[in-house]
Amino acid sequence: MLRLVVGLTAFLVAAPAFAHHAMGGETPNSLSTGLISGLAHPVLGLDHLAFILAAGLLAAPRGRGLVLPLAFVVASAVGSLLHLAGIGLPAGEIVVAGSVLLLGMLLVLQSRIDDGLFAAILALAGLFHGYAFAESIFGAEQTPLVSYLAGLAVMEYAIAAGTVLVWRFLSRQHAAQLPMLNRLAGAGAVAIGTFFLVFNITG
Repeated sequence: MLRLVVGLTAFLVAAPAFAHHAMGGETPNSLSTGLISGLAHPVLGLDHLAFILAAGLLAAPRGRGLVLPLAFVVASAVGSLLHLAGIGLPAGEIVVAGSVLLLGMLLVLQSRIDDGLFAAILALAGLFHGYAFAESIFGAEQTPLVSYLAGLAVMEYAIAAGTVLVWRFLSRQHAAQLPMLNRLAGAGAVAIGTFFLVFNITG
C-alpha cells in the first residue's frame, strides 16, 4: 500500500505535462483532431490534472461523489464558451493555480466542507479552467470545436470519476491508509499550485 501511495503522489507531482496541447500547438481542424485535443488537454496540463485528481479525492467519500464533479465539467464548458465569445475573465491562470492550491490544502488539512460549498468551488474553478482550455482552440471551425468540447468534458469527468471509484475500491481494504494518501496527494497539489501561482505572478 505504501508503494501505491508513493507512486500516486509521485505521479501527481511529476507528471510530464507542462504542454497544454496535443496537436503541437496547431489549432484542431477536423472532428478527429478536435476530439483528440479535447481528450488530451486535461492530461497534458499539470495544473488542470492536479485539480481534477484532487477534486476526485475530495468527492470520493461523499454520497454524491460521482455527481459533484459534474459541477466542474459543466462550468468548464461554459468557461470555454466565454473565452470563444470574447468575454474576458480576469487573472485566469492565477485563479487556476490558486484553485489547485486550495484543493490541495483541503486535502492536507482533511477539511470537511458541505456539498453545496464544494460544488460552488468546483463550478467557479471550472469557469477559469475552461477559459484557459479554450486558448488552444481559439479560431477553430465549428466541427473541431464541438468535438474538442465533447472530448474535454468526457476526459474531465473520466479522471474525476475514476479517482472516486479507485478511492472507494481502496477504502474497502486499506481504509486506514487513505488519510495518508489524501495528505500526500494534497501536498503534491499544494506544490503544483504554488509553483504555477508564483510562475504566473512573476512570469
